[in-house]
Amino acid sequence: MSISFDVPDEVADLARRTAEFVRTVVLPEERACGGSVHDGPEPLRRRLQQAAREAGVFAPHVPHRWGGHGLDLRGQAVVFEEAGYSLLGPLALNCAAPDEGNMHLLHVVATPEQQERYLRPLAAGEIRSCFAMTEPAPGAGSDPRALATSATRIPGGWRIDGRKWFISGADGASFAICMARTSGVAGDAGGATMFLVDADNPGMKIVRNIETLDEGLFGGHSELLFDGCEVADDQVLGEVDKGFDYAQVRLGPARMTHCMRWLGVARRAQDLALERAGSRQAFGGPLAELGMVQQMLADSEIDIEASRALLWRACWELDQGRSAAQHTSITKTFVAEAVNRVVDRSLQVCGALGISSDLPLSRLLREVRAFRIYDGPSETHRWAIARRAVRASRDRATTH
Repeated sequence: MSISFDVPDEVADLARRTAEFVRTVVLPEERACGGSVHDGPEPLRRRLQQAAREAGVFAPHVPHRWGGHGLDLRGQAVVFEEAGYSLLGPLALNCAAPDEGNMHLLHVVATPEQQERYLRPLAAGEIRSCFAMTEPAPGAGSDPRALATSATRIPGGWRIDGRKWFISGADGASFAICMARTSGVAGDAGGATMFLVDADNPGMKIVRNIETLDEGLFGGHSELLFDGCEVADDQVLGEVDKGFDYAQVRLGPARMTHCMRWLGVARRAQDLALERAGSRQAFGGPLAELGMVQQMLADSEIDIEASRALLWRACWELDQGRSAAQHTSITKTFVAEAVNRVVDRSLQVCGALGISSDLPLSRLLREVRAFRIYDGPSETHRWAIARRAVRASRDRATTH
C-alpha cells in the first residue's frame, strides 16, 4: 500500500486561492453577521457564491460535467480545510452540508432525468436541499434501522407518512431526499427507500425550526411532517428497498467532508491562540513563554496534524473504491473530539477575551460541540470500531 502526501500543483493552487478568498471576502461577511446564518438570509448566500464563482473557487467537489473542479476526496480534503477556516466558507464554495453530500449521492445514484432536475441546479447553487432521515424517538437516529416513516404503494407512486426532525437546511430547501420504510418493520436491517420530495408538495410541511446550540448551518435544523405525501414513481431515488445501501454511499464521504471543514475551524482557533500567546504580556513576558500555555499550543498542533493524517488516509481508501468503514469511523470520532479540544484550548489561552464577542472563539466552540453528535455520535462509532476490531481478530485467529 502506497499513500502519497504530495499535493498536485492544481489542487495546491486551488487551495491557495481558496484561502485568499476566504480571508479577504468571506471573513468580513462572517464578522458582519456574527457567523449566524440560522435563519438563512438568501441574499448573503447568493452574494458569497457569486463572489466564489468570480474568484474561480466555486464547487471544488462537483464533477466537471456539472460545472465544478472535479476533485477527488484527497483533493477535497486540502481545499475544504481552507474553506472551513470561516463558518461561511463552505457555503460560499457550495460545498456545505447537507448539499455537498446530496450532490455526491445524486451523482452516483440518480437517473439522468433526476440529475437534470435536481443535481444540475443544486450544483450550480440555484437551489438548496436537505436529507430527511433522522426521526424523533423511537425512530431512526444513531440507529438508522429504527426507521419508522413509511411509504405505501398507491397507483402511479407512493404515499409517505411520518415525522422527521433535526433535518439540517430544510428551511428554504427546494427538495428533500426522504428515507422511508417500504418493507419490513422498524429494527430490520433492510427495507428502506429514498424518495425525492419537492418542497411545494402539500404532504410535506415544516412543523418548526428547532433552536440548537449551533447557529452556523444555513437553514438551521427543522422538524418535518410527512402526512399523506404523494410522490410519483419517477421520484424514487435508486431502487426500492435499497435505501440503506445508498445511505452508505453518502455517509462515508460526507463524514470525511465534515472533518475537512471542521479542521479548518480548528486551524483558525489555533491561529488566534498563537497570536494571543505571542502578543499578550503577563508575569514578566509573553504568554507563549509559559510552560502550561506551551503545552496547550503543542497539544493543539498534535491534534491538528493527527486529524489531517487520519483524514487523508481515509480519503485515500475511499478514492480507491474501498468501503473504508473502519477508517472513516476512526477519523470521524478522533477529528470531532480533537477539533473540540483545539477550540477549547484556544479559548482558554485567550482568557476573558476568548469568551467575549471580540473574538469568534465562543461562537466556534458552540458550533464544533455539535459535531460529536452529528453523523453518528462518538459512542456509536466507538461501538462499531470495537465490533469490527474484534471480528477482524477472530478472523485472523481462524486462519492461523
